[in-house]
Amino acid sequence: MAVLARAPYFEGLSETELDGIDRRMQTRSWEAGDHLYRAGDRATALHVVAEGRVKLSQTTADGTETVTDILVPGELLGAMDSVGEPIHRQSASALVGTCTLRISQAEFREVLASVPGVALKVLDDVAGQLVRARSDIGGQVTETVPQRTAIALLRLADKLGVDRGAEGIVLEVPLSRADLAGLARSTPESVSRVMSRWKKEGSIDSGRRWTAILDRGRLEDEASGNARSPRP
Repeated sequence: MAVLARAPYFEGLSETELDGIDRRMQTRSWEAGDHLYRAGDRATALHVVAEGRVKLSQTTADGTETVTDILVPGELLGAMDSVGEPIHRQSASALVGTCTLRISQAEFREVLASVPGVALKVLDDVAGQLVRARSDIGGQVTETVPQRTAIALLRLADKLGVDRGAEGIVLEVPLSRADLAGLARSTPESVSRVMSRWKKEGSIDSGRRWTAILDRGRLEDEASGNARSPRP
């Protein structure tokens, strides 16, 4: 119930409404690396992340897998005809041991019919996706690689980051340069150059399975297009 209450479609619903949705949910467990679904699979259900982390990814024309998002507890994933997506456009896999709540298309249609608040949020979400799609197309042309990389890191920091004081805001996820390049809509080579420069400046630090943001203000300036000199 607590997880459902944080999910965008169900946030703000009454306990009675949440209970009705909860009764329609099935619990599923996934080991790290397991696929919840693959791109091209028929879309028949929605999932809510209850525990763990889920990676969304796409495969490019040359066969390279690129990460498009990392989801945390309370976030929704999946698709179905009810929201205009008959097949999955991306693949979803567990980054770590993960638990999800799953609702089938038939059960979700019943929720849409019985809980108007959910139907309105789904409509808002579909409209928002169209706006973001147009924005991404424009952003690909107008934003620089450092801007997009900074935006991706800050978004991850807000979702996954742990503030450890002098050690910075730490992202304890296995995030390769190729993964970050996918999130930043760039190439691994370009993102590596940006990350190496920021690391040399002292704005970030990184290891095999973690990344730390040491100067958030620097990245915020970069994301806004007002890059300043690194801290002394």
